[in-house]
Amino acid sequence: MTTFLQRLGLTIPIIQAPMAGASNAGFVVAACQAGIMGSLGAGMMKPEQINDEINAIKALVQGCFAVNLMILPKRLTDRVIEPMPAWLVQCYKSINQPADIEMPPAPDFAEQLAVLLDNPVPVASFTFGILQASQVDALHAVGTQVIGTANHPDEVLAWIEAGADAVVLQGAEAGGHRGGWLYEQSKPLMLDELWAATKQALATADKSIPLIVAGGIATRQQVQKYLSMGAEAVSVGTAFLTTHEAVIHKAYQARLLSAKACDTALTRLYSGKLARGIITEYMRQFAQFDGLQQHAQIPEYPMLNAMTKKLRAVSTQMHNTEMMSLWAGMGVEHCRDETISQLVARLGCD
Repeated sequence: MTTFLQRLGLTIPIIQAPMAGASNAGFVVAACQAGIMGSLGAGMMKPEQINDEINAIKALVQGCFAVNLMILPKRLTDRVIEPMPAWLVQCYKSINQPADIEMPPAPDFAEQLAVLLDNPVPVASFTFGILQASQVDALHAVGTQVIGTANHPDEVLAWIEAGADAVVLQGAEAGGHRGGWLYEQSKPLMLDELWAATKQALATADKSIPLIVAGGIATRQQVQKYLSMGAEAVSVGTAFLTTHEAVIHKAYQARLLSAKACDTALTRLYSGKLARGIITEYMRQFAQFDGLQQHAQIPEYPMLNAMTKKLRAVSTQMHNTEMMSLWAGMGVEHCRDETISQLVARLGCD
């Protein structure tokens, strides 16, 4: 039987995870040229930028690549409907910056999706929500394979019903934002827990779908472990951020190269949605508003993300990593100063 990867023409079961704000066309091309599937984190890009990035990738890549979008309701992307909390206003004052909010807080998802239908890509992956079956059918009609993201077995079953071709199981070890949409204030499942619970749920429901695993994976031993358990592929994110081709700030890379798993934590303070990153002074300063349960002083995603965007941008300009969002998974201690090709060889499955 032809596997999911074989249908995509891939021989190395490694995917460069989509990382919004940390990937561009050049980064994706470098990953593809190393023999794996590169992924463009396009969730915060305007439609015209997505189109330009796709064209730039297509000009240099003959094989498979993916574009990732964030599924957000229009009511949240049109305008900011909550006031900026007082603690964040005061934070802006502390760095002598006006508390500006970029509008709209996020691109319109329907307009982003339309780009993928007009300018088809081999693979489209999705986080933060689930497509309607008709949207999956539309992507299939233009030759695009669909990958969903799940933090819970119920989300896997929902993606099967929607007609997805594969699902990324994202454990709590993963860096950056959690990609699921159900039970967002429940205790996050670690990858091994999520894998076992998902396999049980699939057996009970008599369902199957190719599973891709993500969450703190940064060594050859981890790659081999999950492939031997039956994973179709592994998705690796944080380890790519310290490669020579990465597009993040050098000060961010330096923090990654010196961090360990215990230096990371899940937080809502930057965007309103749980995400794992290196613990910063900003996170310590406002810890009373943080936590698994969403505090009343934390606007939901993407509103808080829009509210902190200037703060993060100014901090980056100032090389102040204590205010930046330093997304990183629990495998961060395995980050190296290397090229993408060297990383792929280090993770290789031979």
